Amino acid sequence: MGSSVADKITWFREADIVGIELPERFTFPFYYNPHPLTQIAAAQLQQSLPGVDHNFGLTADTQAGAIGKMFGVLVVADAAGRLGYLSAFSGKLGGTNAHDRFVPPVFDMLTENSFFLQEQEVISAVNTRLEEIENDEQYTRSRAELERLTAQWEQEMADLKKELKHNKDARRLRREELAGNPCDNPEQEEATLAKQSHYDRHRLRELKTTGKEVIEALQATVGQYEVRIEALKNERRERSAALQAQLFEQYSFLNQAGVQKSLQDVFSKTAFGRPPSGAGECATPKLLQYAFAHGLTPLAMAEFWWGASPASEIRRHRQFYPACAGKCKPILAHMLEGMPVDENPFLQPAEDGITLQIVYEDAYLAVVNKPSGLRSVPGVDIFDSVYSRLSSLLTDAEPLMVHRLDMGTSGLLVVAKTAEVHKHLQQQFLDRKVSKRYTALLSKVIAETEGEIRLPLRPDPFNRPMQLVCFETGKKSSTRWRVVERTNGTTRIHFWPHTGRTHQLRMHAAHELGLNAPIVGDDLYGTADKRLYLHAGELSFMHPVTREIMRFEVAEDF
Repeated sequence: MGSSVADKITWFREADIVGIELPERFTFPFYYNPHPLTQIAAAQLQQSLPGVDHNFGLTADTQAGAIGKMFGVLVVADAAGRLGYLSAFSGKLGGTNAHDRFVPPVFDMLTENSFFLQEQEVISAVNTRLEEIENDEQYTRSRAELERLTAQWEQEMADLKKELKHNKDARRLRREELAGNPCDNPEQEEATLAKQSHYDRHRLRELKTTGKEVIEALQATVGQYEVRIEALKNERRERSAALQAQLFEQYSFLNQAGVQKSLQDVFSKTAFGRPPSGAGECATPKLLQYAFAHGLTPLAMAEFWWGASPASEIRRHRQFYPACAGKCKPILAHMLEGMPVDENPFLQPAEDGITLQIVYEDAYLAVVNKPSGLRSVPGVDIFDSVYSRLSSLLTDAEPLMVHRLDMGTSGLLVVAKTAEVHKHLQQQFLDRKVSKRYTALLSKVIAETEGEIRLPLRPDPFNRPMQLVCFETGKKSSTRWRVVERTNGTTRIHFWPHTGRTHQLRMHAAHELGLNAPIVGDDLYGTADKRLYLHAGELSFMHPVTREIMRFEVAEDF
C-alpha cells in the first residue's frame, strides 16, 4: 500500500477493538445507530480536532465568525483484513481542502493553476469591470438626474392635467350657462372658449415634447452604460454556467464495481434535475470515493457535528447525524450500488402487536388513539397506517384524514366519515378552533416553568423532512408550554401549539432559540431511543353536525 494511503488511514490498535464484531452490512447512511467501531474512530478523531486551524466557536471569545463542521469516519479493511478508519469533513476546513489526516475531496477545485481558479480569475476581472462601470461618476450622476427629472416631469404632467381638467369643466359649465341664458354675442363667447381649449392642448403638447426630449437625451447617455453593464452580466452568467457544468463533469464518483458517474449524471433524473450547491462536498461521498480508489473495503460510516450550532439548523456538538438526503442520497445510491447495506427503517412495517384504539365513533367521525410507530397515512412503500387500518375497521364509510401525527408521535387523531364533516373539521383546524395538548419528555432539565415559543419555520429543501428556522421566509409558529415534572435529568412538559407547522413541537423543543432540549427519542433533532416521547393527549373540537363540544383525553404510556 502506498505511503499516501498510509497517511490518510488510521489503523485500530488491536486492544481497542478486541471483542467487537464486524458489521454484517454497511451502514444505512440516512438512519443509523453508530457501530462501536465508528464510535471509537469518532472519539479518536475528536481528540485531534482542537489542533485544527479552524474557528469552531467552542469558546465564548470565538463566537464571531464561528463555523461548526460535519465530520465523518469510515471504518475500512484492507486486502489483508487489517482494520482502520478514514476521516473527512464536509465542505472546506479553514478555507482549504489540504489537511494531512483527512481524505481529499472528490475533485479539488482549489488546486494551484486549476481550471476553476483560472476561470474564477476571469470572472473576478469581469466583476471588477462591472463594478467600475456601475460606480462611474458620469453614469451615477446621469442616472440620478434621469430619475429626478423623470419624477419631476411626471409630477408636472399630473399637475397640468389636473389644471386642464378643471379648465375643461369650467368651460362646460359656461356653455351650459350660455345655453340657458344667451349672451349678446354668443359667437365671440364660443370663440373665446375654443381659444382657451386650444391653448390648454398646446400647453400639454409643449410639456410632453420638451420633457421627453430632455429625458430621452439622458436615457441615451445612461443607456450606453447599461448596454455595457448588461453585456458584462451576460458574460459573467455564461462563464459561471460553463464553469459549473465543467465542475459537475469533474466530480466523478466511483462505486464498488469501479463504475464512475459524474455529478451531472447522478442528479439528472432527480427532482432537482441538476446538482444543488455543495453536492459532492459532504464527508461520506469523500470517504467512499477514497476507499474505492485505493482498494479498501468500507464496513461502516458515521458523521458527527463539531462546533457551534448554525442559527437555522439544529446541530449539537459531538452528536452523530445521518447523511443529508438532498445532496447525498442520489450520490450514495450510486456509490453503494451492489453493496449489502442495512435495511431502510423507514420502509419497515409497524411492529407486530401495535394496535389502533378507537376512542369514539359515530355516523360522522371517529377519534382514535394512534400508537407510536404507526404512520398516519400510507407511505410510498408502506401501506400499514391509521388510514389503512380504519379502512378495514369502518364498515360504513371511507376514512378521511383531517390531520396527522408524525409516525413516532402517539395520541389522538380525529377522522371524518363524510366530505362535509371533513371540510368542517379542517376549517376548524385552519381557524385554530381545535384545542390540542401534547405531553413530551425533554432530554434535559429546563429551569423555566412556563412560557411561549415563537419561531419562523420552513422546510429544508435539501434535507427533507427536516425543518429550518428562517427569519426571512419562514412561516410563523407559536407554542405555549408548561413544565409538569422534573426528574432524572429530564423534564416532562405540556405543549399547546397555536399553529400546526411540520415538526413544530420537535423544533421548538430542540432549537437553541426554543427550549434547547430535544424531545427524548427524537431521531431527527436529538438522539434516537425506543420511541419518540411525544404524545397528543388532549383534543377538543365542535362536532360538525350536533354542534356539541367534543373533548377527549388519553394518558401517555411513558
